Amino acid sequence: MLTGKDIIIVGQQPWDTKIGSNCKDIAIEFSKHNRVLYVNSALDRITLRRNKNNPDVQTRIKVIKGQESGLVNISEKLFNLYPDVLIESINWIKFTYLFDKLNYRNNKLFATSIMKAVYKLGFKNFLLFNDNEMFKAFYLKELLNPVMSVYYSRDNMVGVPYWRKHGLKLEPKLIAKSDLCVANSEYLRDYCKEYNPNSFYVGQGCDFSLFDTANLQSITEMEKLQRPVIGYVGALLTSRLDLKLLEGMAEEKPGWTFVLVGPEDEDFKQSKLHQLPNVYFAGAQKPEKLPSYIHSFDVCMNPQLVNSITIGNYPRKIDEYLALGKPTIATKTPSMLAFQEHVYLAENQSEYIAGISTLLQENGPSRSQKRISFALSHTWKNSVEKIYDAFLQTAAQKKIIL
Repeated sequence: MLTGKDIIIVGQQPWDTKIGSNCKDIAIEFSKHNRVLYVNSALDRITLRRNKNNPDVQTRIKVIKGQESGLVNISEKLFNLYPDVLIESINWIKFTYLFDKLNYRNNKLFATSIMKAVYKLGFKNFLLFNDNEMFKAFYLKELLNPVMSVYYSRDNMVGVPYWRKHGLKLEPKLIAKSDLCVANSEYLRDYCKEYNPNSFYVGQGCDFSLFDTANLQSITEMEKLQRPVIGYVGALLTSRLDLKLLEGMAEEKPGWTFVLVGPEDEDFKQSKLHQLPNVYFAGAQKPEKLPSYIHSFDVCMNPQLVNSITIGNYPRKIDEYLALGKPTIATKTPSMLAFQEHVYLAENQSEYIAGISTLLQENGPSRSQKRISFALSHTWKNSVEKIYDAFLQTAAQKKIIL
């Protein structure tokens, strides 16, 4: 346990993000015993040009112009900072030397804005927690001089073209110079360990506040569908989901209904799934309604496409499925092996069909309760305690006084 410390968090997701955020959940848990400054990513010029009428961008513009304070008090020990600087959009630059020079300038502007808040809040001997931000925070260890710095790896970001361009060189360097690294999957822990021996697997938490069975409601449209219902909840992106697998299963099993809940990318919108009578698209839904959809499924699935983007991901939605005791099948990946006692793992269409058939036949109250107990053990409290342990182990090894 760490208590009474000052912690600065930087990362990709701002506090006003409209989606769930690991880093926000970690910040809230940190702030129960420490003071936390959660720093939004600095506004860059291209984002300003493309989204200048967006309310979130307008807020940042007002802060940069000095019309509003960028420091917001979220709770007693948790503060959010909107940086009062505009940085350059530089990822298009091909030459590493020029990119590095401009990136240092961006980092220096960013650090100056952060230090204003540090002085105002009276932070001393602070820790720096970097949530997967390999560009805008690359030089923050040198510029902010924290007592200890940690790099948090929660996604294989270099699998994404935007990050891969310069990240293949920069991320290993950032991992290496950080005092320690923590990762939410063993796959990403092993990746970090190639560059930094002080790399730790800390698991991940899940906010189960919406998954109380007392709050579940019946979904009228689901009651009209033919059973069994095989369901998925989440963004429908062909970069992450196996579209051909879904199409193949739906065609092979016309007696099963496949329900997909979430916003679609263009490939999903144009797929043959929309012409199949046993496939139902529920569209994007409010977070508070998702548990009720999950509860209405006979089997939950995560037909993940295995690629450089997804292979190291912690399967957060699996915890959500299991928290409601649902029979679940998922694509086999290194991160899913920790779930194999409670989740049927499959690698192709035939294994998916066989697995779903087995789950439909073998479900029962005792199995359901084991799934629930397993999922509920994945709390942010437990994950953050592992982060604290990683801090303390590294501090002891490096003789750093926290």
